[in-house]
Amino acid sequence: MLEGKAVVIDTDMSLEMQAQAMAFASQALDLYEVFDCKSIAAYIKKEFDKMYGSGWQCVVGTSFSCFFTHLKGTFIYYSLETINFLIFKGASSSF
Repeated sequence: MLEGKAVVIDTDMSLEMQAQAMAFASQALDLYEVFDCKSIAAYIKKEFDKMYGSGWQCVVGTSFSCFFTHLKGTFIYYSLETINFLIFKGASSSF
């Protein structure tokens, strides 16, 4: 597991959901190697799906770019040392 404190870069989640995001990341880092970002992301996504209903997305890594639409109140982007975490519940958009 990585030592240190998570730094929230951007979010619109409630403080309770933010704390849960950090807890799930901590649990995932206890279960998987730090470089196994795919397993870490899958773990966090599945836990959010169980707790808050399906439709959650999770991206974990050291370098990535993204563009997405999310439901209000379901987005967090934070870092823990060298790893970045992006969690959100997807929303459809109309054209």
